[in-house]
Amino acid sequence: MLHFRGIACAKTLINTACHVRNFRLSVPVLNSVNLKGRDLLTLRDLNSDEIKQLLWTAADLKHRIKENAEVLSLLKGKSLAMIFQKRSTRTRLSTETGFALLGGHPCFLSPEDIHLGVNESIKDTARVLSSMTDVILARVYSQSDLDQLAKDASVPVISGLSDMYHPIQILADYLTLQEHFGKLRGLTLSWIGDGNNVLHSFMMSAAKLGMHLRIATPKGYEPDASVMKLAHQYSKEFETKLVLSDDPMEAAKGANVLITDTWVSMGQEEEKKERLKAFSGYQITMQTGKVAAPDWVFLHCLPRKQEEVDDEVFYSDHSLVFPEAENRKWTIMAAMVSVLTEYSPLLKKPTF
Repeated sequence: MLHFRGIACAKTLINTACHVRNFRLSVPVLNSVNLKGRDLLTLRDLNSDEIKQLLWTAADLKHRIKENAEVLSLLKGKSLAMIFQKRSTRTRLSTETGFALLGGHPCFLSPEDIHLGVNESIKDTARVLSSMTDVILARVYSQSDLDQLAKDASVPVISGLSDMYHPIQILADYLTLQEHFGKLRGLTLSWIGDGNNVLHSFMMSAAKLGMHLRIATPKGYEPDASVMKLAHQYSKEFETKLVLSDDPMEAAKGANVLITDTWVSMGQEEEKKERLKAFSGYQITMQTGKVAAPDWVFLHCLPRKQEEVDDEVFYSDHSLVFPEAENRKWTIMAAMVSVLTEYSPLLKKPTF
């Protein structure tokens, strides 16, 4: 559920103009899109313009901070509560360093620090954190816990991952593809792997940006039925193609982007033997790439196992996995800036 908090204030115009490699910085315009005070729990709750606004903001922050070496204290005096039920490299580092880089103070809360819903109810935790911090990022096992946290918090809540969705990962993927291809509309994404939270987030957003989605999952490992139903509606509404099968080569046919993820997520270790057997033949190799588009690239949210993709693809020129990992930082920074401020990008809006 998407929540609105706070009243929009007038935006401040910054009179700055300069030329950069492929983009032009100019006086920012007032945006019709305002995400301040809102939760980011799933891309299902964001429309096309809102997703584009987040990607534009991420590109802008990346350019200004990384390339122009600007110091932007946009979140000075703000604090962030980081709830992590599940361990993470990229999510923790991108959030912690990104919030600090913007002048804010991140507070990491591990399962040893905060037993969400165990020694204190989620409702009580939400109220306490809301009184001490300005925003909450939660990486949890259950989407229902995340929804409950957002319901009872009076500050914005951002999903760091749940069993159903992983929105901030998909934003990083889209920023990476926009940088590489120069646009998103018209691209064909091929998902070869488990019907998991990452796939669900692609299904809730790809069509909104004009991208086609081809999916291959083993029988018994298909995406959630409710997500599937809504994805079909999006495909029809935005006139994109959605293909589902259990044949990896069929899914890869003509794709610009080959994507996979871990076959055994945290909490599924007991299923490992059974899962590896079910996913036999799903490894992405150069042979898979032969049926893809000539310009195909590869994405993986990491950490990666060899059975999912071989070294030849993973370390090839086709692979964008490390720019993708870095972009986790810029997109989570964009999300935090967007829900806490009324920031207007200076960078010329990219082509989507």
